[in-house]
Amino acid sequence: MLEDELARGLLAADEIAFAAIYRRWGALVHTLATRSLGDTHEAEDVTQQVFLGAWRGRAGFRPERGPLGAWLVGITRRKIVDALAARTRRAELADSSARGAEASGRDEAGPEEVLDRVLLVDELSRLPHHQREVLCLAFYADLTQAQIAERTGLPLGTVKSHARRGLYRLRQAIEQGRDATEAA
Repeated sequence: MLEDELARGLLAADEIAFAAIYRRWGALVHTLATRSLGDTHEAEDVTQQVFLGAWRGRAGFRPERGPLGAWLVGITRRKIVDALAARTRRAELADSSARGAEASGRDEAGPEEVLDRVLLVDELSRLPHHQREVLCLAFYADLTQAQIAERTGLPLGTVKSHARRGLYRLRQAIEQGRDATEAA
């Protein structure tokens, strides 16, 4: 399909055209995100957010303002900036959580318990925003994945993907922490 046809298809909410758009520009979006973020998992999340944003915001695309590829690159840049800002917020949250854990009653919990909580909070804060949000809503608000999808406006499949990836990352980080502790 030609770019003009793809643009018309996007504006007409044609899923076949949108799939072609993803095939054509998905690798570019992912490469830009990977180079900027230095993390392929985070780049996957950004890529998904870009195309989800493009689909939801398709009414805002104006072919007379520029080509479709440039519009997608613009969305990608904004999503990368959002991801970098979220990374900074996670680091700040981890620092404040660590300070809070140190300041709270050390006599109440054993050192291993405190270490586990700090590690979990630290790793949770390092997750991409949507993964952290999904896991927090699941465990702290006790919501089902369907309820999380409804509350956040994310598709159910996306919520499931965020939960799976987030839990996988947490498990890896905790196992690495255990291995390091056992080695010491």
